[in-house]
Amino acid sequence: MGTENPGHPNPLIGSPFAAAPPPTATPFSASGPVVGSEAPGSRPPAQPPQNTMLSMSSGSVAGTQASGFRPYNPPTRFNGPSVTSSSTAYVPPTSGPPFQRYPTPQFPSVHQAPPAQAPPIGQPPFQPPAGQLPSPASFHLQPQVPVAPMGSPPSRLNSPQLSSDSSSFASRMNFQPSFPHMDSSYSAARATLQPSLPGYVKQANAISQASPLTPFQAQQGGYAAPTPPPPPSFLPQEGGFAQPPPVGTPFGLHSRDQIQHPGSAPPIGGIQGLAEDFSSLSLGSVPGSIDSGLDPKALPRPLDGDVEPNSLGDSYPMNCNPRYLRLTTSAVPSSQSLLSRWHFPLGAVVCPLAEAPDGEEVPVINFVSTGIIRCRRCRTYVNPYVTFTDSGRKWCCNICALLNEVPGDYFAQLDATGRRIDLDQRPELTKGSVEFVAPTEYMVRPPMPPLYFFLIDVSVSAVRSGMIEVVAQTIKSCLDELPGYPRTQVGFITFDSTIHFYNMKSSLTQPQMMVVSDLDDIFVPLPDDLRVNLSESRSVVEAFLDSLPSMFQENVNVESALGPAVKATFMIMSQLGGKLMIFQNTLPSLGVGRLKLRGDDPRVYGTDKEHTLRIPEDLFYKNMAAECTKYQIGVNVYTFSDKYTDIASLGALAKYSGGQIYHYPSFQSATHGEKLRHELARDLTRETAWEAVMRIRCGKGVRFTSYHGNFMLRSTDLLALPAVDCDKAYGAQLSLEETLLTSKTVYFQVVLLYTASCGERRIRIHTAAVPVVADLGEMYRHADTGAIVSLFARLAIEKSLSYKLEDARSSVQLRIVKALREYRNLYAMQHRLGGRMIYPEPLKFLPLYGLALCKSAALRGGYADVQLDDRCAAGFTMMALPVKKMLKLLYPSLVRVDEYLLKPSAQANGFENIMKRLPLTIESLDSRGLYVYDDGFRFVVWFGRMFSPDAALNLLGQDATVEFSKVALGKHDTEMSRKLMGLLKKLRDSDPSYYQLCNLVRQGEQPREGYLLLTNLVEDQIGGASGYSDWMVQIHRQVQQSA
Repeated sequence: MGTENPGHPNPLIGSPFAAAPPPTATPFSASGPVVGSEAPGSRPPAQPPQNTMLSMSSGSVAGTQASGFRPYNPPTRFNGPSVTSSSTAYVPPTSGPPFQRYPTPQFPSVHQAPPAQAPPIGQPPFQPPAGQLPSPASFHLQPQVPVAPMGSPPSRLNSPQLSSDSSSFASRMNFQPSFPHMDSSYSAARATLQPSLPGYVKQANAISQASPLTPFQAQQGGYAAPTPPPPPSFLPQEGGFAQPPPVGTPFGLHSRDQIQHPGSAPPIGGIQGLAEDFSSLSLGSVPGSIDSGLDPKALPRPLDGDVEPNSLGDSYPMNCNPRYLRLTTSAVPSSQSLLSRWHFPLGAVVCPLAEAPDGEEVPVINFVSTGIIRCRRCRTYVNPYVTFTDSGRKWCCNICALLNEVPGDYFAQLDATGRRIDLDQRPELTKGSVEFVAPTEYMVRPPMPPLYFFLIDVSVSAVRSGMIEVVAQTIKSCLDELPGYPRTQVGFITFDSTIHFYNMKSSLTQPQMMVVSDLDDIFVPLPDDLRVNLSESRSVVEAFLDSLPSMFQENVNVESALGPAVKATFMIMSQLGGKLMIFQNTLPSLGVGRLKLRGDDPRVYGTDKEHTLRIPEDLFYKNMAAECTKYQIGVNVYTFSDKYTDIASLGALAKYSGGQIYHYPSFQSATHGEKLRHELARDLTRETAWEAVMRIRCGKGVRFTSYHGNFMLRSTDLLALPAVDCDKAYGAQLSLEETLLTSKTVYFQVVLLYTASCGERRIRIHTAAVPVVADLGEMYRHADTGAIVSLFARLAIEKSLSYKLEDARSSVQLRIVKALREYRNLYAMQHRLGGRMIYPEPLKFLPLYGLALCKSAALRGGYADVQLDDRCAAGFTMMALPVKKMLKLLYPSLVRVDEYLLKPSAQANGFENIMKRLPLTIESLDSRGLYVYDDGFRFVVWFGRMFSPDAALNLLGQDATVEFSKVALGKHDTEMSRKLMGLLKKLRDSDPSYYQLCNLVRQGEQPREGYLLLTNLVEDQIGGASGYSDWMVQIHRQVQQSA
């Protein structure tokens, strides 16, 4: 155990754990003013829809701010093309829609014409004939106003933002285009302009085109001439000019090129057209119709999985990899008022021991002679963002700006640019992630050896399930791979209605078993010989593991004294610390910590008492976890029962000690043994950081105020993590300490002080820098969907522990609605949005992930939808998941594999080509196909009703005709079977943190098909939960209510 600040050691005894602050009345409610509140300066109200057809379109084009006119500079956005000059001739775009996943019919082009010519200076611009492009707005030319495009400024990270004052709005309103009012006969003619073609998807984006009449480009669903116009004086958009689709035609997802083309129209008064800096969806429906008109195939889907953000890669190349630290937005708001308009969580997801990217390693640095270089005031570690001054004799802390002396042994001259001449030999000054070897002043005791202690339930249900045999065999097979050899120690206790201790002293040939039956006054016989050095007592340990399954073969004891057994284990481990693994098969029924059946009453659900079922009934286990954490003991809990075991209570042992829950409902070794084998082996053999503490330092004016995950808070910002590994992540929320940030950059430094299995005390450091912005649009453009969803999940699960499930689900939707409404208000004055649903390009998948979160096992439905233990176990698991794993669980992959299996090996495509993910909807399933569903925790192999019987025979042998619930997928001596098993192995190897057990399902085989697959197709409407299309319509309508 050590302390991160040597001058202020944390004692091992006492109660140094400050309780986490109690949640407020609404822990998941969004902060900030009521949606729709105005930003500084005046903001005109959003324009109402121009017609009865709701429109939502797509495309993110380099765009406009809500801050009035700016001198023209070619914008250089982080993403999206630059806005072209209005004097440049228009060139038809060639790129297709960025989100189009399905083919759209190609319609013939119409009139082609020579390029546009700008009218001579002083000559009035081209005016359309009456009725050709009606618009209710008015337009007054003011030739004396200079050219001032309403595009966005160059995206310099810290350029000052112009405010939106009343004068800018006044000048803006003078540039509204004026056209004659719509002819009343137009509406009637409109519905017959474009009949649907048989066999084609009803999408209008294939024929839409920017209007040739005005730089304010015609919006999808807007007005256009009822008859084909004469050939325009400039090239039409690729695909030809055509009329808008009839009312009721579903609108698809449109690319930015198909919505707005800056510079494609002749200038009017020298003013450039507005570019849309957002993506959008279009709806079209007949008034009174229940059909929303939204084309489900056009909705955005994360079919490429999680994509790690790299928006700051060029600006801050020395930042740590996002897999270690992911911020919800890589642009920190400069003021409290701006933060109040950011309705998503402002924070980060931290995975300090994440596996390094391929080909990279975290460098280990030993400051032998100089000692570790730290700021003497804020204790920040030296990193790539510190600066050296005074010819290299001093360095300036990037967190608190204090000038520190450079130790003599660390001194190096500076070159002409102010960089150290030895920079290439100093990884800590060039890399965002490093690891320092800590000297003795970072320890309050010698580094502990790895200790693995096993507490095993041997009651009759555990024996019959085969769990004991699988556990014993797996532990024995992993003895050679346990980290820390030759220092590693092990120990064992078994229990039913009594507690069994095992003396494994190296001088013995067989272990000695000692039974303690007094559960009220527990004591430990031979405390020094109950945990032994593995290398010295290897033969005794192996003899014990060989005899354990048969030792209790005839046991008929149904009781479980888990509480007293945990106390006894704690007494043995407290001198050293380590990892405790509990294998529990029966509801604890004897001694302290005994639990009772609860959760069987469906009348509790939907009431204010519902949440009590999801929190510990008895505080014994939470208190034991606090004691374990104090003495550096991390607890992992494996549960196996087919009956209720109150995981809500048992899970507290893992939650507050930095551990995790492994849940195997209705465990049978023949069916689930392989999953337990792999997951226990990974738990035993993965690299573990022992007796760790973690702190996140921030720049001036910013601090982390709340943390979410499995840990114990030792102080307001110090997380105690007795045993942490690469599969655990932690959420944290930021707040601003100052009303206005004056710095241009904010720095974050994640520090994990731990003991490595090899016996070294080490400090792992991840450093990142992000810009401070004064523009809400920049925050959205740098948003990270993965980090936002991960924090959403943690906050919603925590909310479900204090409120009803319905309240937790509603909080997710409410925050999405508030954020999209605020985002809409940014553009309502500059664009004729009509009924379109607009959203930031980086957050296009967020509504779908929000829906998937509400349909996850931790939050969905009520009493009848998910077993109480399953729900609690899912919640504990999700609280510890890294971002990539979380997104995979929420939106799993669904791939069709029968075509790959039926092809000869020589013709089969590569692994990447066959892994084309499909939307999670029943429409993706073909009854002639074979599909694999993978959520990272299990496989579901779905056989279509019309799948080839011969192929099924090749895959399953004689089991092809048996009920699939009794069939386990195994390797058969056929090419198809080998290819399928190889495919599943590659999927497992891509993420070994959990083992996906294979479940076979035949189409129509109920209820098995329903609970294994159909309820997990998150885009479909299941029970009372909305489908994806309905969810989007609900969000859109709520956004419009007060937008």
